[in-house]
Amino acid sequence: MNLIRPTCRNRFTPADIEFILDTLAPAPSQREALKILLGDSDSLDQILDDDQLFHALMEYSGLLAVSGPFYFYVLVRHVLREAGCEDRELADYTGALLAEFSSSGRMRRPLPSVEEPLDYLVDMLRALRSADESTRFLLTLHLGNYALFLSGIFSDYIEHRARRRGAPGLSYYEAMGSGHYQAASGHRLARKFDLTVLLEKLSVEFRPTRRALTGLADRLLIWDETARPNPTW
Repeated sequence: MNLIRPTCRNRFTPADIEFILDTLAPAPSQREALKILLGDSDSLDQILDDDQLFHALMEYSGLLAVSGPFYFYVLVRHVLREAGCEDRELADYTGALLAEFSSSGRMRRPLPSVEEPLDYLVDMLRALRSADESTRFLLTLHLGNYALFLSGIFSDYIEHRARRRGAPGLSYYEAMGSGHYQAASGHRLARKFDLTVLLEKLSVEFRPTRRALTGLADRLLIWDETARPNPTW
């Protein structure tokens, strides 16, 4: 099943660990002790919250060798904590979402069984009406993810379209995303994959999460025109 899950912290690479060690333990005498701590999940969570990692990623001037899950988890966790959200699972899921949607192909193809991309919201909603149970769950969840990504990363674009063309504004995407996360949370597959509580929280916390992503996007400026979704009806 083509399902985004909060698994960033389970997918770190050797390059990610080296980045942590280089950033937080530059002295050889510190590295072995930190390596041991990185092997414990609770200690790892505490280490990932170190502001030095966030600033090192933001200020790195060369070509980063770290993985997408590591990169986006550290950044998202930092901005969500700034916004008052301490939920690591929510940060992990949102980081996984950004890592997945940084590929426009993944964003446009929520259904692994369908080769044609779903480029427009109207296509997604039309497919939702005629979908079987599992496909309906995937599309409902994807619409929540799509709304969060689009309104979080491309909020300026949405506001520009709303002013110039009368297109739906941010409040529409917030309502759509929150509503679809809530609907997905009640599905039996959400219970099967242990996503019920997380999706309920995303529904409730949609606006502050969206705003945190907007702040992150403003600082990064890495999303170009080719990555931008097309929300046209």
